[in-house]
Amino acid sequence: MTEFFLHYAGANFFCIIIFSILLGHDLVSVDRQEKQIKYDHALTAFIFYFAADIFWAALTARMIPFNRFTVIINTLSVYVGMCLITYTWLNYAMALEQVPHRNRKVNKFAVIFPFLVSSLILILTYLIKPHVLINDANELQPSFNYFLVTVPYINLAAVMFYTIKEAKSEENPIEKRRHIYVGFFPLMVIIGGLIQMIFCPNIPLFCFSATVLMLIFFIQSMETQISVDPLTGLNNRGQLLRYVSQKSNTHKEERLTYVIMIDVNDFKKINDTYGHAEGDKALTILADSLKRVVNNHNMPVFLGRYGGDEFILIVHPLEKDEVDTFIKELRTEIENECKSHDTQYDISVGIGYDELMEDPDTFQKCMQRADKKLYLDKEYCKLHGKPANS
Repeated sequence: MTEFFLHYAGANFFCIIIFSILLGHDLVSVDRQEKQIKYDHALTAFIFYFAADIFWAALTARMIPFNRFTVIINTLSVYVGMCLITYTWLNYAMALEQVPHRNRKVNKFAVIFPFLVSSLILILTYLIKPHVLINDANELQPSFNYFLVTVPYINLAAVMFYTIKEAKSEENPIEKRRHIYVGFFPLMVIIGGLIQMIFCPNIPLFCFSATVLMLIFFIQSMETQISVDPLTGLNNRGQLLRYVSQKSNTHKEERLTYVIMIDVNDFKKINDTYGHAEGDKALTILADSLKRVVNNHNMPVFLGRYGGDEFILIVHPLEKDEVDTFIKELRTEIENECKSHDTQYDISVGIGYDELMEDPDTFQKCMQRADKKLYLDKEYCKLHGKPANS
């Protein structure tokens, strides 16, 4: 039994070290945003659960007194740990998916309400009818498992609802994978725990599966930070360079290739008049408008933020008219978005585009031509009060 405790506790302690390193990496960050803070809460919940699992191993190996009091303390710790893991992951998913009004007190209470009710019932059961949960030999009864999984399953269902909903409307493949992974992560961890509980209770599969999956998620998060613009959620310039480095991405069989450059007219005026927060809001409105219009067209598209207030698209229509239609729809969508957000300003954009031909034409040359047309469109808009291709 001593050997069992050393192996089992050692595995959990190793996982605690891994999660502590991930947590320490985040805590030293100078610009921790809401989603990163919620992610750190999930890491802390895992560490708490692993500690409770070490306590369970010590009880099983009789390294500490095995009596009703210690068993109850341990079962409560395991229950709280499992609920905290899924509760903190739900909060993280809600922050990641930007769920509206998630920080209102009533919504925060609604999220934690199942845990509070379940905990109250569990404690009352321990006090009034403890034999329902623990027999005379201080062994757990099957009824305890209902408490162990009910709240986590409720949280899991909510996580999957939010993330799958966002994944369906996401056109960026990296972001789509991230949505799906965030949604199914708790399910995969719980499956690891169920396999351990049913088939091999003396092997710490739960901590290993949780750690492996969390490391995979951490690596994917690093990939997202490298590839995705944090403000708009679009591809960044680095991802653009990786995309155009493969000719198969810029030349599609039986399709044309156009490079579209877009930037906000008088963007500096928005920042100077209304503040940089409104400037960021204008960029996200434009990005959201681009996403919606892209989703309305059945053609391959690369969409990214080139830098500042400038955006770039590489589109592959069957004919040129699709590009003109796309641009008209974009201007209409931006106007509608401004109305829905009740902005104090109108967002006007300059747009220029050109076709990417076969060799010796290059992406850089095509982008330069599109950029020149962009500034011609901006000049026309300043002189006539409307874009040239409106």
